[in-house]
Amino acid sequence: MAVVGDLGLPAALLDPSVSVDTLVQRFPELADGFRNLLAPGEDAPGDEVRRAALVSKLLLNVFGTGTGDVTATQLAAWQQDAGWLTQALGACGAQGGTPGGAPGAAAGSGGPGTGSDTGSGTGAGSGTGPGGGPGAGYGAGAGHGPGTGYGESGRELSGVLADLEADLVRRMRLREVLADPALARRLTPSMSLVEQLLRDKANLSGVALANAKALIRRFVDEVAEVLRTQVAKASAGVIDRSIPPKRVFRNLDVERTIWKNLVNYNPEDQRLYVDRLYYRRTAKRTTPARMIVVVDQSGSMVDAMVNCTILASIFAGLPKVDVHLIAYDTRALDLTPWVHDPFEVLLRTQLGGGTDGTAALALAQPKVADPRNTVVVWISDFYEWNCDAVFAGMEALHRSGVRIIPVGSVNSGGQQSVNPWFRQKLKNLGTPVISGHIRKLVLELKNFLA
Repeated sequence: MAVVGDLGLPAALLDPSVSVDTLVQRFPELADGFRNLLAPGEDAPGDEVRRAALVSKLLLNVFGTGTGDVTATQLAAWQQDAGWLTQALGACGAQGGTPGGAPGAAAGSGGPGTGSDTGSGTGAGSGTGPGGGPGAGYGAGAGHGPGTGYGESGRELSGVLADLEADLVRRMRLREVLADPALARRLTPSMSLVEQLLRDKANLSGVALANAKALIRRFVDEVAEVLRTQVAKASAGVIDRSIPPKRVFRNLDVERTIWKNLVNYNPEDQRLYVDRLYYRRTAKRTTPARMIVVVDQSGSMVDAMVNCTILASIFAGLPKVDVHLIAYDTRALDLTPWVHDPFEVLLRTQLGGGTDGTAALALAQPKVADPRNTVVVWISDFYEWNCDAVFAGMEALHRSGVRIIPVGSVNSGGQQSVNPWFRQKLKNLGTPVISGHIRKLVLELKNFLA
């Protein structure tokens, strides 16, 4: 306290219950100090101590999350403080944004906010100061968390902050927050928040349930918009060259016709005499490709389940693609009737429980009518109670001609643990487990449909 006083800094700098936004609101002269905290350059004599005090404030607020219940206000304050930290480390500065990841907010907008400083643990206080509103969240699939596109260190920071935020969301009194429409509107959908909503949806009703559904719908729509751009150019079928081209004007291949008839060019009258016309083949495969998506709905697979459920709905909207969706834990549920609406699918899933892939196989196998025109996307960590039986069923599908695409994780970090026994078995089968960004799965599916 004495050192902070000698530096002319406020005592609130050492109070974890005061957010950085609130501090900057009360003491606007600190805004530039936080904003350029780790910018390159030499310190003036004594500045290194001042800088260390400001850094310690960020570390205290971001990593000193404490224990006990967390309110929506405290979560929003933490998200803002995490935004200040990422900006100090150069992440937000690199994209010209503002702390908290608020898109569109003016850089350097350090004006007064409307925060308060009640609470403890994570620090409370929220407002519209430098962060431009509650943080965007750091869950997988958010698409704009810290570290996006800034190398390995940025991805590592993103993962750490995502884990911290997930812990805070787990400690939130969600039912109380959701029952208050004003507080619920301030929540920013993230993967960790959606997971909590899915886990607790059976205990919600009335206004709280309506607010929960609205948050899930917002998140689904945001992720769907991102995934839709990656699938936009997916092929709807391949040209069937066994069918001769239809000889109509719209199919005329002008460039090929000219090229093939260049030998008939007469230099004397400078004319090209065409003795043969060439047409494009336009007939495409008429048999729809069947895609069977099998999703392990145990709690450890929430990221992949949400992303792949949305992806299945996008592919279901393409022509010539027949999509079926199966979710399982110890029992299996055919969700194909709702495959076009990932929101409804998520509401019908029940997170948690064991995993019995044989139940999913019992539903998936009868759906295979044309093996060589079928792909099975199996999303799981493959920690099965009967590994031999599940692998035997997947091997039988593979040998019949079905394309098997096992997926361990499709999130921003790709850190999902996968049963090593299953991973090696599937690799030996020639169907290695996909882990990492969902673009990998999109590419595999597009190659199958091409």
